[in-house]
Amino acid sequence: MLAEWMIRPSGPLRGRHAVPGDKSISHRVIIIGAMARGTTRARHLLLSEDCRRTIKAFRALGVRVALSGDTVTIASQGIEAWQAPAGPIDCGNSGTTMRLLSGVFAGCPWRVMLTGDASLSRRPMRRVAVPLRLMGARVAGRVRRGEVYPPLRIHGGAIHPLRYAMPVASAQVKSAVLFAGAQADGVTAVREPQPTRDHTEGLLRFCGAAIRRRGAWVRLIGPVRVRPRRLVVPGDLSSAAFLIVAGLIVPGSHLVLQDVGVNPTRTGLLTVLRRMGARLRLCARAAHGWEPRADVEVSASALRGVAVGGALIPNLIDELPILMVAACAASGRTVLRGVGELRVKETDRIESMVAGLSRMGAAIRATRTRASGDVVTIDGGVPLHGAIVDSRGDHRTAMSLAIAGLLARGATRVRDVACVDTSFPGFAATLRACGALIKA
Repeated sequence: MLAEWMIRPSGPLRGRHAVPGDKSISHRVIIIGAMARGTTRARHLLLSEDCRRTIKAFRALGVRVALSGDTVTIASQGIEAWQAPAGPIDCGNSGTTMRLLSGVFAGCPWRVMLTGDASLSRRPMRRVAVPLRLMGARVAGRVRRGEVYPPLRIHGGAIHPLRYAMPVASAQVKSAVLFAGAQADGVTAVREPQPTRDHTEGLLRFCGAAIRRRGAWVRLIGPVRVRPRRLVVPGDLSSAAFLIVAGLIVPGSHLVLQDVGVNPTRTGLLTVLRRMGARLRLCARAAHGWEPRADVEVSASALRGVAVGGALIPNLIDELPILMVAACAASGRTVLRGVGELRVKETDRIESMVAGLSRMGAAIRATRTRASGDVVTIDGGVPLHGAIVDSRGDHRTAMSLAIAGLLARGATRVRDVACVDTSFPGFAATLRACGALIKA
């Protein structure tokens, strides 16, 4: 039987709480630590199922990775000392693992197969295969209607630098090209149609790479000799987002979320929530070498609907499901334009969120236009009622529907919630610590 949560309307949510380490940064810390010569030590790493897949991949190459609590120690002699894996590398449900490792392995002189679960095997990989092929790597997968799907077979080696204009804004594709470029002799440059999260650039720079941004272009000089570092991973804003929205929409609530990463390429949700009237502030700001962070303080607020689109969308792509829940609690209409990238996540998040919130009585619909692509429209202020809803195996859908359940009349059951361990282990326990009525 699939795991599920039972959620009931709660009283005010209160207290100071920590959230897990940033998932995007944790993946990159593992990769860059394995590329370095020496010992890298990182505290507050996210040890979710996805990040453990990245750890297992490097252990398969002979890299020593030791775990103690939420601290990881990576002892490596650099890329040259890696061993070819004895068999396929299973990325599980982690698209980040597969796409980023594709770039890393493009420069390695051996063959490797990257596999994944049924969900990952449906996710498009042509966007990463094309630039890596242009750099000289051989990348093959299942081809259907011109798209490339896992499993991916990569035969790397002597790759060359590339100047590449990405057709789709994607931090994962950008990172894959940069990781490959770090092994090439010369300048690799990537152009983004809209800015995306820049954790790869920041960490590479922090570890000694010559990398800089000029306008829409990110420029890296390779080959890079990566230096090992000691660092602390900030809390994940994408995980904090669920508690932030809960604190805004549950009457009487006041929450402080501690030491959360507030990189400007990740704070699109905070920008939109402020436009909606959120009582939200950043305090105790700090920086630890490469990533800004702060405590995020939120209080229950009267939200209003807004229109969101354009360059903001890549900046909050992972937060769009919980933004839909905030829109349900707001007065007036919220319109989210150009959100088609949600259709190629762990599930079709447009479909899963529209289906789940509709079952709870929300006035939400999805349409597609020639000018704006996929559009989600929510008319807020409609009372929600408890219902049986399904995550469809997607962690962000599961957590978003759980937060919606805090507002609904009666009980809400969210089915298939084991997937939440891919990004926020202990989510239900954290929500209970805030005062929410949620039972596994």
